[in-house]
Amino acid sequence: MKFSLPGIALAISALVAPLVALAQSSADGIVVYNAQHVTLTQAWADGFTKETGIKVTLRNGGDTELGNQILQEGAASPADVFLTENSPAMVLVDNAKLFAPLDAATLAEVPANFQPAHGRWVGIAARSTVFVYNKSKLTSAQLPKSMLDLADAGWKGRWAASPTGADFQAIVSALLELKGEPATVAWLKGMKANATAYKGNSTVMKAVNAGEIDGGVIYHYYYFGDQAKTGENSKNVGLHYFRNQDPGAFVSISGGGVLASSKRPAQAQAFVKWVAGKGGQEILRTGNAYEYAVGKGEASNAKLVPLADLQPPAVEPSKLNSKKVSELMTQAGLL
Repeated sequence: MKFSLPGIALAISALVAPLVALAQSSADGIVVYNAQHVTLTQAWADGFTKETGIKVTLRNGGDTELGNQILQEGAASPADVFLTENSPAMVLVDNAKLFAPLDAATLAEVPANFQPAHGRWVGIAARSTVFVYNKSKLTSAQLPKSMLDLADAGWKGRWAASPTGADFQAIVSALLELKGEPATVAWLKGMKANATAYKGNSTVMKAVNAGEIDGGVIYHYYYFGDQAKTGENSKNVGLHYFRNQDPGAFVSISGGGVLASSKRPAQAQAFVKWVAGKGGQEILRTGNAYEYAVGKGEASNAKLVPLADLQPPAVEPSKLNSKKVSELMTQAGLL
């Protein structure tokens, strides 16, 4: 068998070029607009940099705040990657056609139910909706069978939420997608009549723990995070999972995507792949974020109720409409 020198040179060039491209921008690194928890994303960034040598600069903020900032900046955005806690902010940016398609190898890291079908962003973590309740005020028989029950008159003044947060608005987005606008409007009207508004999920849980309110709708990891510390804000709290494909069993997907305007697309693609892959998902399993791992074959923290046992409703993440939800919640007097 004969080999030509030009042919060998071309083959070597094809193998080396991607590595050179990665190395050339390692000094400058990538900019990540981060709406995920800072400690979690910092652990991801540190792990990625240690493995690849590529520096990661985080600019931290909230889902809606950073999503709207990317929209305002457009093609001039300095961001290479956008990470969120909930998927509606990803939809906001994607609808403005500001994401690049993700590499097929990245999409292959995550099951289809944890990413939109179009492939422009991917799930990197997940969180479950739960009803936290004061164990001295409610028995298991008194717990709501469905999140929709909380709009009934019998729950007036007995439950709480943080309506201004992106977390709760994602839950309402799922309700809108699952049940439609008339049912969502009716539920929000009942919420306005029945619920007490607090600022932040942690504050809701503290109020439940202190007996100020019977129960509240939050995400699961606030409880597990407090339990892993002192437990002082959750010692009187029980967790109720609605299951049965109820809107209250919604599992929210945290997303990661590469901006189409990125000046370092190869490095940005590599970072999202690393977070969605074994390196990033292992941090979810072993760390103290207590969010669910979503990578194929990857286990979550052993303290969590397994994802397979949550029986969440099937929701296409690309259809969660944060803009419409904001309008409906404003009309209901919740925002």
